[in-house]
Amino acid sequence: MDHDLAEPDGPGGVRERIETVYGELSPLERTVADFVLEHLSELATYSGAELAQEAGASKATVSRFFRRLGFPSFAQARSQARAQASALRARGVPLGGLPPQAGNAVAAHLAQDQRNLAALARDVEHVRLEQAAQLLAGARRVLLLGWRNSYPVALHLREQLLQARAAVDVGPHPGQTVAEELSALGRRDALVVVAFRRRPPAVGRVLAAAREAEVPTVLLTDPTGRALGAQVEHRFTVPVDGPGAFDGYAAAMSLVTMLAEAVLARRGRAGRERIEQVGRVHARLGELE
Repeated sequence: MDHDLAEPDGPGGVRERIETVYGELSPLERTVADFVLEHLSELATYSGAELAQEAGASKATVSRFFRRLGFPSFAQARSQARAQASALRARGVPLGGLPPQAGNAVAAHLAQDQRNLAALARDVEHVRLEQAAQLLAGARRVLLLGWRNSYPVALHLREQLLQARAAVDVGPHPGQTVAEELSALGRRDALVVVAFRRRPPAVGRVLAAAREAEVPTVLLTDPTGRALGAQVEHRFTVPVDGPGAFDGYAAAMSLVTMLAEAVLARRGRAGRERIEQVGRVHARLGELE
């Protein structure tokens, strides 16, 4: 986790203000300050009465504490925390979580996954999916790149594509640079970049380098990565919103299945023969039940 972004705070925010006046606080106010510092990411979910109860202080002490920080009221401090938390959460920072009043957490997650899948269905056009599948089915070599949370999605897509065709790799590999992989690609190859939010700056540079080398590229990203689409031939925008602190990748994995199925269909007889060949080797090695 990026600790400098992990809490809904910044210059002039709650943490900075507490640290400025901490030495001047009364013992009761320090109790409130300690609780707030330990629960900054959840501050926006508390009412004044709830905060007082959890901190073991009176409502008057809580009000006095936030006035000491320079806020006219706790409500204003909470509003600032909520706005900052919302901005950071939109960038993928894992803040807070499902509040206790959210009820059934399973239902909340499933409902959000359904909304994400519905949004994906509206965005993915059959023609675009088939065009990307044609590229991946016919390329001499396919390289998939993914960083951080995007890497497992890229890895899963590789495992599915390998059932239908050979010469599919995933990176970045530990101890190896992306340039070493990317420099081997040309017009007859295909690059798939999986770049969901909280992606490193290297993503834009990789896409620019691939475009310069005329490597056909497929991009899987979320709505915050739409600007990256100008550098690629095929872009799929996948919502990854979660109801709590973490992003949800149900829609991303669904898109992986769609792409792999379309590639397999494009491969036709060659794809079926590839599956049979892999199956024979699996049986010979006894790797699967």
